[in-house]
Amino acid sequence: MLKLEGIFKFYANNFIKTYVLRDVDLEVKEGEFVTIMGPSGAGKSTLLYILGMLESIDEGTYFYKEIPVHKFNEKKRTELHKNEIGFVFQQYHLIDELTVYENIEMPLLYQKIKTGERKSLVCDLLDRFNIVGKKDLFPNQLSGGQQQLVGIARAIVGTPSLLLADEPTGNLNSTQGNEIMELFKKLNQEGTTIVQVTHSAEKAAYSDRIINLLDGRVV
Repeated sequence: MLKLEGIFKFYANNFIKTYVLRDVDLEVKEGEFVTIMGPSGAGKSTLLYILGMLESIDEGTYFYKEIPVHKFNEKKRTELHKNEIGFVFQQYHLIDELTVYENIEMPLLYQKIKTGERKSLVCDLLDRFNIVGKKDLFPNQLSGGQQQLVGIARAIVGTPSLLLADEPTGNLNSTQGNEIMELFKKLNQEGTTIVQVTHSAEKAAYSDRIINLLDGRVV
């Protein structure tokens, strides 16, 4: 499903290149659950953003379902983000002007899901995550953990075929964190391909395979 070959990512400043990723080869098969681990600054989040087509690469090739990503125009990338890729961001990226309900509903509007089905899907997740009472609140009225739950609900509501998650349980208590990982495992068993970044060996144990990064390289 995902194949990276010889990926380099760097930032140039005054002709000095600072490498974030160096010569990364990575393959993720459809239906896999993969964890990326490594110390802070290893390039984990950058690699996840590249997989999600939110960051470009400086060298190398990236194939999404055997099609080179550099051949996708903006319209094609937007289409994939709407219909195939769910992203759980470490910093939530909720829309401040929308309520909890509206934030979760947004991917379904993009997918042109009918009103009745949208309501059913959103209400199911509000109930599952025990945030029904928060549905009319705005992100700045929520705790970090609650915002995290809303971000996860938004990422999975449209049943994406690929779910990318950056420290998805970072701001949750242990019980909530384990519930989210069980949910991810269930989604994976139902066919969703998942790539997560985590520092937690316990959360990584839910995946089929662990990729370790160090100084921008796979080790």
